[in-house]
Amino acid sequence: MMDDHYGLSGRPFQLTPDPRFWFDTATHGKAMAYLGYGLSQGEGFVVITGDPGAGKTTLMGHLLAELDDDRLNVVKIVSTHLRADDLLRLVAQGLGLSGDGVSKAALLSAIEQGLHAIARAARRTLLVVDEAQALPGESLDELRMLSNFQAGGYPLLQIFLLGQPEFRLVLQQPAFEQLRQRVIAMHHLAPMEVEEVEAYLLHRLTCVGWQGRPRFTAEALATMHRWSGGIPRRLNQLASRVLLYGAVEQIENFGGPDVAAVIEDIEQEQQIEPVAEPAAEPEPARPGRLAERHAAQAAAGDTQALERRVAELEAQVASQAEALRRVLSLLVDWAETDAGRSSIDLDRLRGNVA
Repeated sequence: MMDDHYGLSGRPFQLTPDPRFWFDTATHGKAMAYLGYGLSQGEGFVVITGDPGAGKTTLMGHLLAELDDDRLNVVKIVSTHLRADDLLRLVAQGLGLSGDGVSKAALLSAIEQGLHAIARAARRTLLVVDEAQALPGESLDELRMLSNFQAGGYPLLQIFLLGQPEFRLVLQQPAFEQLRQRVIAMHHLAPMEVEEVEAYLLHRLTCVGWQGRPRFTAEALATMHRWSGGIPRRLNQLASRVLLYGAVEQIENFGGPDVAAVIEDIEQEQQIEPVAEPAAEPEPARPGRLAERHAAQAAAGDTQALERRVAELEAQVASQAEALRRVLSLLVDWAETDAGRSSIDLDRLRGNVA
């Protein structure tokens, strides 16, 4: 719809990185200079960081499109928490080698031989690792070891690492001191300035046949920059919706209120509706006062019956104890009487014998 309304031959603000839409902002131009310097050195690591959507992938795509494939063999890897062994297998595959079913030692040996073969063909090898912040520490250390491969004093492999801002913090850890010493250039992609927004938008529109429609007022550009934070991907997201809104409303020149209306729609779409809490189970009905009184009386009656039973048992125990004391007294009396009679009969017997 918006392509037809504005006479465009394609989508100028697609979210997928496309080197055709490369725009040389101040920060991207500086990043290209660092990458060019790194390539001229032909060794070590070059690190490029930036927020999600800052244009790291587009930057690298633009660089690789400018390189001579006959002189440079490029291996590209997008990191997804790759373990060291898996990383080495991907490197081997990028060199045209099979890394399945072999030991790590054999894999490293095959990679080194593959790098030597490429060097003998007068080509250099560049390894590009995107989303490097997701690499485990052991995998980063494995990359450092790969950078040690040499032939005649010249490195066989150069490595570019692209990552989000936290990757810079990872490299500052003491465990990566040796890798950090091999970094020959590092640059962080900053957001574009508000003064660059109009040139950026018109450049992308021109790439798909823009003929002067639509245009953006200064207020509209400032609003777009403020919402996107100067991040190219977010700016593309907003600009695409602005064009759709303009096609529906037949707008040729966008002002601040037009952009604000689109932003309001986007933010409403992104709001998450609160999850309804399950209805609380009803509390069991409480008994009426009469039932409560009956229950209390029944409980009181049970208590009184228990007390009576305890009293009866205590009286029975006392009676049995008294009876036992009487029996023991009788036994003692009988024993003493019987012992006395035995003593008298013995005396009588002694007298008769005498």
